[in-house]
Amino acid sequence: MALPQAKQTVTEERLASLTMPDAGCTRKAREAALERLRQMGLPSRRDEYWKYTRPDTLVSPDAPPAALFVTDEPTMFHEFDRLKVVFVDGVFSPEESDELSLEGVTIDRLEDICCKDIHWAKELYGVLEANGQSPVQHPLAALNTAFASDGVAIHVTGKPSKPISLIYRHASETSDAILHHVVRVESGAEVTILENGPAASRFNKCMEIDIADGGTLHHVRAQGRDHQRRAATHMFTRMGQESVYKSFTLTVNGVLTRNEQVVELTGDDAVAHVAGACVGDGEFHHDDTVFVTHDAVNCESRQVFKKVLRNGATGVFQGKILVKEGAQKTDGYQISQSLLLDDDSQFLAKPELEIYADDVACSHGSTSGAIDETALFYLRSRGVPTREATDMLTLAFLAEAVEEIEDEALAEVIVSRLQDWLARRR
Repeated sequence: MALPQAKQTVTEERLASLTMPDAGCTRKAREAALERLRQMGLPSRRDEYWKYTRPDTLVSPDAPPAALFVTDEPTMFHEFDRLKVVFVDGVFSPEESDELSLEGVTIDRLEDICCKDIHWAKELYGVLEANGQSPVQHPLAALNTAFASDGVAIHVTGKPSKPISLIYRHASETSDAILHHVVRVESGAEVTILENGPAASRFNKCMEIDIADGGTLHHVRAQGRDHQRRAATHMFTRMGQESVYKSFTLTVNGVLTRNEQVVELTGDDAVAHVAGACVGDGEFHHDDTVFVTHDAVNCESRQVFKKVLRNGATGVFQGKILVKEGAQKTDGYQISQSLLLDDDSQFLAKPELEIYADDVACSHGSTSGAIDETALFYLRSRGVPTREATDMLTLAFLAEAVEEIEDEALAEVIVSRLQDWLARRR
């Protein structure tokens, strides 16, 4: 079916502003992604899964300017021993990065992969993104696959002694970054990947993750700092038998953030937990869109998302659990909740279950409300000032999402940053 003229025009204008890199072994995947994009078109408010979020500034030819946010606050995860991989406005910075060498893992730049005819990432680049386009389309991810100019391929064969930290720095007020990462976790291997930083004025990131039988990936991400940034991120994860995938995202600040997660459990006894906590103030729009597909026996998935909103901020959650025929013994849990600290903010939710197996335990729920007045009165009656009491109840509300982080030290850092953010806005 032909695209509507308006959508086709927007798509072609955006494509005209981009140049496909000299692609090497990823050329076929890039060209296929470009063809997919032209068939589906860039998103508009008429699309079912974009009706709550305006994509205009994410699809325009030029990135809207975003002022740099200067702060003395230490960067996220600075207290951890980690392998640092730094990108400045979407370009790898060897001067600021550590040597890309760590036991149990091999890291290559996307640029180096493109220069090789044979590389393990060739069999993965664009594959999970293409598979994830059904039943719901992700056009900005296809755009990413076609035009990503930098990124890394991470091949995990053992259990590295420290996390791999992807750091995104924002240096230009008009930067428009497109990054694509590919991760392969082999059988029995285990790794923690950290992400933090504003990245660019406009950021489009895609990460494809393939976890083999018995592999484990822990992912903790922090998005924040620059108030005027815009971002659309995509994570496509395929899981083998008895594999584990746990992902947590903290978001503060930012005019517009859309985080998409697509998880496919293809091996029996796999476990996938996807969680997020966000706190938004004023001109803030945050969208979590998650699709989890159960296609194996006795798998577990959890989606836990909490949003705290005030001064006109908007939060969106769209989450779906699809249980395919034959995926018996499925345990699927989904919860999305918002805490509205005033009457001007709003939370828009669309939870979904689609089940084609009869021996499953699946549940979903979504709630939105204000601070519990009884709990607030209790704290005030014991001498806690109103604003501090509100912060305490806010942190308690976010706790269920933060508890999804398995590493206690990382969880403590997340809580500390939330406390600092709340204290600055008292």
